[in-house]
Amino acid sequence: MEQTWIEYVVVGCYLAALVGVGMVFRTFNENVSDYFRNGCKGTWWLVGSSAFMTAFSAWTFSGAAGAAYEAGWSVMVIYLANSIGFAINGLFLAKWFRQIRAITGPEVIRLRFGISTQQFYAWMSFLTQTLYSSLHLLGLAIFCSAVFGYKIEQVIVVVGVVVLLYSLIGGSWAVTATDFLQTLILIPITILVAFLCLVKLGGVGALLDGIQNLNLSSDYAVFNAPDRFPLRAYTYAWALAILLKNVIGYNTLTSAQRYFSVKDGREAQKAAWLGFVLMSMGAFIWFIPPMTARLLFDAQVMATAIPKPAEAAYAIASLNVLPVGMTGLMVVAMFAATMSSMDSGLNRNAAIFTNDIYPTLCGLFGKAPVEGKQLMRLGQAFSAGFGLCIVSIATYFANTEGKGVFEHMLNIGALLALPMAVPTVMGLFIRTTPSWAAIVTVCVTLVPSALGFFSETLFGETWSFQQKVFVNMGVGIVVYLLTMPFWKYESETYQKQTDGFFERMLTPVDFEKEVGAPNDLRQLKVIGSFAAVMGGLICLIVFVPNPLIGRLGILFVGGFVLGVGCIFVWLGRRGASDDVSVQAGD
Repeated sequence: MEQTWIEYVVVGCYLAALVGVGMVFRTFNENVSDYFRNGCKGTWWLVGSSAFMTAFSAWTFSGAAGAAYEAGWSVMVIYLANSIGFAINGLFLAKWFRQIRAITGPEVIRLRFGISTQQFYAWMSFLTQTLYSSLHLLGLAIFCSAVFGYKIEQVIVVVGVVVLLYSLIGGSWAVTATDFLQTLILIPITILVAFLCLVKLGGVGALLDGIQNLNLSSDYAVFNAPDRFPLRAYTYAWALAILLKNVIGYNTLTSAQRYFSVKDGREAQKAAWLGFVLMSMGAFIWFIPPMTARLLFDAQVMATAIPKPAEAAYAIASLNVLPVGMTGLMVVAMFAATMSSMDSGLNRNAAIFTNDIYPTLCGLFGKAPVEGKQLMRLGQAFSAGFGLCIVSIATYFANTEGKGVFEHMLNIGALLALPMAVPTVMGLFIRTTPSWAAIVTVCVTLVPSALGFFSETLFGETWSFQQKVFVNMGVGIVVYLLTMPFWKYESETYQKQTDGFFERMLTPVDFEKEVGAPNDLRQLKVIGSFAAVMGGLICLIVFVPNPLIGRLGILFVGGFVLGVGCIFVWLGRRGASDDVSVQAGD
């Protein structure tokens, strides 16, 4: 569809605003702790929205949307599993994670298992994070290719450079602030698209009738028969595998990093519950548009010139229902979804390099590591190199024939992420294992994992996703448990280190004593000001000629962002006034 100039203006202003956020938040950074974990001063709403945004990407609106186009409600299982993962965080694990008092995931591994396991996980994390970030970027490129007709490679380069700029400039503060602002846009725009799709169809009843009339009831069942889809996808076993994989992934020692920047354990729990609410809401609205595309715009979807046309379903539905001026905002929402995953990946990997790998390399070569701002600059330099790697790998995936983003994500999760996750979950609850338990578990589990990944070449039959998950989990759990008898041979030093780790994890954080003065009001005012400006600019789109329902939709999105921004600014100023009054009274 031909786009108007307003769509390009919206996208351009948004990208400029993100770089502006990075410029403003660079003043929040004074040391490595500020740059990589917000100085442990992040509020629950800031960290919770960032955790939510990091948990998914434009893959939701490309790869997963393609799966929803083919299999309907089955794909809800993925996001409900994510919600359960957040719920477990909210019940107790988020508090434990914050109380570990670390900067990076591998640092947690060092405190629990020792330096050898730390180095092993640091290098493995580089690999998995790079691959995931590349696929997130590819998902966005697919969406933008369908909307604007750009080449996928062009989108990958432009978006990769923008993310790199604001992540380099502002560090963790910029990452979490942009994640929050992007959440404010993503929530109302996806609600609007789902609502307009239902209006186009004639309501929920018409959606259900359309599914039945096109003989899609079997395909769109939540759980399908084993012979319905290739590799027995979308069955009960597939759903169980998704549930196990995602819940485990949300509750590992390395996933603890999402809560390091929050103020204390209680705030960490509130952040997790915010992630739970937002993810649960998304699970019920994100897949209405691709199903609408299957019912109403199937020919347009199939005519899309991308490796797997079904992955353009959300984009095609958006193009057909959104008013003029809002298509660009939908692209902005997709930018938000992908950038939140990419910028977090950049920041986390830079933190791993400067905090876990660089000091060890210096020790090997007999040199003293740099400190302070020099160390922060080194982390920025590494972020730049890592960003270039992400762009290069995403470009490679874009030219891979036959497989879509959905298959790539599931394969990487089963091949690498799950073998690494199993011992780091069990290590949270089982103390009496030797220091090498995690390394041995991962290495042994990678053997059946690799066999499953190359099963078609080796055995002439491709293993299903659930086969890979069940085998990898079973082997990982058994191997980890088999290391327990070797605990008694560990040194007294290591046994005391293990006891110290659990004592530290279960000891509440005294924010005032350990961190110092909060800057909650400054966060409210700065982020609220950005939100108010962005919301006001979105509201201006109402003057573009559109039907009444389109104008109301624009005001809904813009008014939501503007309203939250104004409330935040008001709360920040009122809090500052109260502080001044208290000080005057003293």
